[in-house]
Amino acid sequence: MTDKKKDTVLIIGAGAAGSVVAQKCAMDRDTFKHITLASRRIESCEKVAALCETPIEIAQVDADNVEETIALIEKVKPDLVINMALPYQDLPIMDACLATKTHYMDTANYEPRDVAKFEYSWQWAYQERYKEAGITAILGCGFDPGVTNIMCAYAQQEGLFDEIEYIDIVDCNAGDHGKTFATNFNPEINLREVTQDGRYWKDGEWIEIPALSIKTMIDYPEVGPKMSYLIYHEEEESLVKHIKGLKQIRFWMTFGDEYIKHLDVFKSIGLIGLEPIKHKGMDIIPMEFLKDLLPVPSTLAEGYTGKTSIGVILRGTKDGQPITNMIYQVSDHAKTNEEVSAQAVSYTTGVPPVSGAKMFFEGTWSGTGVFNVEQFPAKPFLEDVAARGLPWHVIDVPTGKQDDLFAVKT
Repeated sequence: MTDKKKDTVLIIGAGAAGSVVAQKCAMDRDTFKHITLASRRIESCEKVAALCETPIEIAQVDADNVEETIALIEKVKPDLVINMALPYQDLPIMDACLATKTHYMDTANYEPRDVAKFEYSWQWAYQERYKEAGITAILGCGFDPGVTNIMCAYAQQEGLFDEIEYIDIVDCNAGDHGKTFATNFNPEINLREVTQDGRYWKDGEWIEIPALSIKTMIDYPEVGPKMSYLIYHEEEESLVKHIKGLKQIRFWMTFGDEYIKHLDVFKSIGLIGLEPIKHKGMDIIPMEFLKDLLPVPSTLAEGYTGKTSIGVILRGTKDGQPITNMIYQVSDHAKTNEEVSAQAVSYTTGVPPVSGAKMFFEGTWSGTGVFNVEQFPAKPFLEDVAARGLPWHVIDVPTGKQDDLFAVKT
């Protein structure tokens, strides 16, 4: 007796990126026969369903409530749960998947609500339990983390390098949404990420730096030179485990001058605080209050111009000679909006889980336990994301091209 073909997906989270996942799944009915989108607010699901080119099912769920999520999983009976909810909700959803023996995928690692600290340890701790249950958890299958991890794995698996020694992950959004200040994904998650101390890995140890204290010019394909800041990003934590011979890994992201100015003001007046304060007899958390004042990311797509340019710059050796390569992807905000009513940051996050789900359904990605995406075959995944709207390129980085970046003393 053969196993039933995997073709049923439950997507939890109907925000900007979750909307892209649902729409892209609905464009591929050969792979995704049954699609259910669930969110705390059923109205959000209704809006996304109206954008899908083929009908999808929708449901209401509070992803913080494990029992509620279990009940939904038992009703839908998905072959895979794609978690597009908030990072705070990773563990409750993983618990629900464990209880129902259902495979799991996400795009961002867990972080607790009350501390701006994200790391994989909480999710890696599920390894034995998932293995015993005979199920798979695929962590970090967005763009960064996600595609960036797989670009590094591709360079290793396909023999571009004999050894990769230095990785710089570089993320540029050169778009203009026309707002005074806005974040391209959940404001609370974004601001927590960029205001915590920076961190990078070198010679076997983690080195911490004050937030946004190291910056340099990086030359981004199709965009040009942009000021970029060293921050900590979760894929560094898994890549140091899985890329052998690595000496250093850093992550860089662009922020405009206006963004930095606003960030400084928010910090100075306490608006990014996570501790409750009293306001008219009520406890409010400043960061949550600020989030409610800022534009909702899914509303930014209309009129958004410019491009994202994201990739990895790899230095190492091939046949005994030093080489430097860059693998990158460029997306256009206006074009992604035209296709799925989403800006490019949401698009680049939402397409990869669809490709990852296909890899899993077909058995190209397999195994029981908890995995980061760079542990799987890279080439078929990258071919699939390219076909779904994220074309990527490999180029040599000639001498002198990224001198400012390589000159940074870390």
